[in-house]
Amino acid sequence: MDKILDWKNLKDNVDELRRQGKKIAFTNGCFDILHVGHTRYLRQAREKGDVLILALNSDASVRRIKGEKRPLIPQDERAELLSCLEFVDYVTLFDESTPLNLILYLKPDVLIKGGDWPEDQVVGRREVLSWGGTVSIIPEIPGASTTNIVDKILAVYRDKL
Repeated sequence: MDKILDWKNLKDNVDELRRQGKKIAFTNGCFDILHVGHTRYLRQAREKGDVLILALNSDASVRRIKGEKRPLIPQDERAELLSCLEFVDYVTLFDESTPLNLILYLKPDVLIKGGDWPEDQVVGRREVLSWGGTVSIIPEIPGASTTNIVDKILAVYRDKL
């Protein structure tokens, strides 16, 4: 089964899963350099539903959010890596700065974000709650971030550059 789907094919799968009574969980992010913070987060996110959809910021979207030097890993490679994780059921890309249009399109039962986001600032929160869904915040892993990894690489190799 291909886990990387465009929005239309993903919606068809979600509709079928709903008919089967499955609870659809949704999260999103850049996931630029996959690290233990990501994998622990995604494992916990999967526990919130029967199916976990990961909406991945496209390269253009990451650049708008993180700046011109990011992403470090191209979107197709990020999607492929994430699709290899057993607790991620589907990966789809979005080009906007936020996943709101995709959330409205898929109408997940559970919207999940990391603890670096206050719940009242989670994009799609109001909408998901309006159709009876829930919002779940998963505590972040202190120190586990792409920025910290990049900073460490620069510090370790600064003299060798």
